[in-house]
Amino acid sequence: MSDSPAALSPAPAHAAGRLDADALARLTRYGNILATDGVLRGLIGPREVPILWDRHLLNCAALAEAIPAAARVADIGTGAGLPGLVLALVRPDVSITLVDTLQRRCEFLSEMVAAFDLAPRVEVVWGRAETVPPCEADIVTARAVAALGKLAPWCLPHARVGGQLLAMKGARAAEELAAAAKVLRRWGADRDARVLTVGEGWIDPPVTLIAATRTR
Repeated sequence: MSDSPAALSPAPAHAAGRLDADALARLTRYGNILATDGVLRGLIGPREVPILWDRHLLNCAALAEAIPAAARVADIGTGAGLPGLVLALVRPDVSITLVDTLQRRCEFLSEMVAAFDLAPRVEVVWGRAETVPPCEADIVTARAVAALGKLAPWCLPHARVGGQLLAMKGARAAEELAAAAKVLRRWGADRDARVLTVGEGWIDPPVTLIAATRTR
């Protein structure tokens, strides 16, 4: 049996209906890098390659529906760039700070910034969310990092007052939101915190988000 990484499958037909040709081409190129070099460097597991489009690339691209025009975004615990780098590839109007604790991931992300000519619109920051300087972002994103009660204190300090946390979650999002109400209150983010979905009609299942706005 070969140890070579598996090839990325072609983009699903429904992706072409939602992403313009340039964005889809960039996303395909990034997906191929993840499926090959990303596996070899331990950034994603080989079992993720067959589901890379729907479970990861398009899942993250759907988040763009909730990002305002020309927003400043901070992606906390971005890993291999999910969702932050995907957002940068499909939304050239936004600026993004990619924050991660592992140097090897940040080295990969810096390579991607150079490869896709994303500087200075995309910045890579190596460090823990609670120790790096505040990003003053309009939108703070996070995916598969921690339960909301732990995640909020890491993310909300990086949002400007009036900025919003968009945490990508699963079926237990409502439970997490209820459990984190006291934590969110510290930033006044409990006032309009809610569960919402993106990707309806073209991703199955659609993506579940917890949205919470910092008011102080």
